[in-house]
Amino acid sequence: MTDTRDTSATGFRTRFLLAAAAWAVLVAAVLVAVPKAFSDRLPDPVATHWGPSGAPDGSAPAVFLAVVPLALWAVLAVSCLAFGRRRLVVRRAGRYGIVAGLAWGGIFVVGAQAVSIAANLDRSRWQDAAPVTWQAILVVVAASACALLAAWAGRRGPDEPPQAPEPGAAVPDLAPGRRVVWVSSASAPLLLVLSGAVLAASVAFAVLRLMGLSGRDWHTAAVLAVVALAGFALSTVSVRVSSEGMRVAYGPLRWPARRVPLGRIERAWVEERYPSQVGGWGYRGLPGRATIMIRGGACLVVRYTSGGQLAISVDDADSGAALLNALLARHPAAPGPTSGERR
Repeated sequence: MTDTRDTSATGFRTRFLLAAAAWAVLVAAVLVAVPKAFSDRLPDPVATHWGPSGAPDGSAPAVFLAVVPLALWAVLAVSCLAFGRRRLVVRRAGRYGIVAGLAWGGIFVVGAQAVSIAANLDRSRWQDAAPVTWQAILVVVAASACALLAAWAGRRGPDEPPQAPEPGAAVPDLAPGRRVVWVSSASAPLLLVLSGAVLAASVAFAVLRLMGLSGRDWHTAAVLAVVALAGFALSTVSVRVSSEGMRVAYGPLRWPARRVPLGRIERAWVEERYPSQVGGWGYRGLPGRATIMIRGGACLVVRYTSGGQLAISVDDADSGAALLNALLARHPAAPGPTSGERR
């Protein structure tokens, strides 16, 4: 029975990633083919920015209409496909973020490119480009509608629940000479996709600056890069518990990481927490009483010997708390409890 389920999940993941890759290639082909098809009807340079009144107030070489949207789409699509690993694809909640990101990003870049080309079409100078007002709103609305439709379509397929034991996980066997390690994580797929989009924008600005195609300074690319890295860091959290203590790592690359020695931990338990209770997503609170909120639900809560607390939203939190308390029970410097506590 287990083999059948795994085979089915693997087959679904393969089909899903093939379909996503086909969509990525189709969008990329459109972004390259459309500007090329209309190249003889566009001025050079072309209008690339419109002010609040709708009148063009910025320009760039005509290649801008193909290079920038293609760069943005490449980073976004690669980010979505990279995070389409089995643990996300076979879970309905994980698929929502991936398909919504691919749908929104693809429609948005194609729509934005189409609006820019239409505004510049058959104009002798970029200053004569048609105004852009409601068209920009239409692109955002259309992209959002397609993202919602794609998320609804993503309901189809398997929905494997996170592997988690029953409440009150059994105390692990810590026989002499046996090393027990617990590792778990949680991710926010939508934040990963959005961070990838911001990183794509940063790369695009940097490339244009290097090529001399943009008058903007490096601050724009640098600010966007910092925002993207912060988003990546807050989109994924991984926790490792062993005899050395607890290690909390951030981001898809598990870096940066924070290590808490076992001697600094007093006890651990599991507690239900949600973004509305802690003030939102990400790292909430202050040092000494903080919550790393990636998704609502069961959180591993650790109380330090100094009196502070740290709550982390991870899967299988019961097992992590049970192992920590078992290690603390035999730790000579900490008379921790012998079992987890759920509040």
